Amino acid sequence: MVASRIFTTFNFLVEISVPGVSTQICKAEFAECDGLELSMEPKTFHQGGLNTEQVHLAGPISYGQLTLKRGMSKDFGLWRWFTEVMKTKQRGLRGQATIVMLDGAQQKQITFKLKDCLPIKLRVPALNAKEGGIAIEELQLVYAAMEVDFDSSQLGLNVQASVGVSAQASIGLS
Repeated sequence: MVASRIFTTFNFLVEISVPGVSTQICKAEFAECDGLELSMEPKTFHQGGLNTEQVHLAGPISYGQLTLKRGMSKDFGLWRWFTEVMKTKQRGLRGQATIVMLDGAQQKQITFKLKDCLPIKLRVPALNAKEGGIAIEELQLVYAAMEVDFDSSQLGLNVQASVGVSAQASIGLS
């Protein structure tokens, strides 16, 4: 994915596919990315008779609103998608986005996969005849869920996860 880059000064690769329309409606690069956000509202309750402590359980997850700024694209795919969403019958036309953050050497650092994206704003900068690419001043998306993929060797982290379930049952008959 990184080898075929044409806009080499940008630090984010953005790929969007829209099922039923295109497997790659957008392949753009952006200078800024904001709104990759997860937040959880904990469910808090008190146990009966234990008035000095609270119990916190994981609650519903909410996600931010993605804003990508100062980007370049090779085509008009984002405009086509936004135009399709504006049509009455296509209001539910959702896309799947992948955002790849690159380091200074243009190597992949971390990938964010956004599910069920809906474009809510698309703005171009002032038009300039000198520019050869299709400039995007700002793109805003809302998304239903986010998955994060990263290579721990790239980030200098040692990540290990294990989940185990254990059950024991003993029945004695005499």
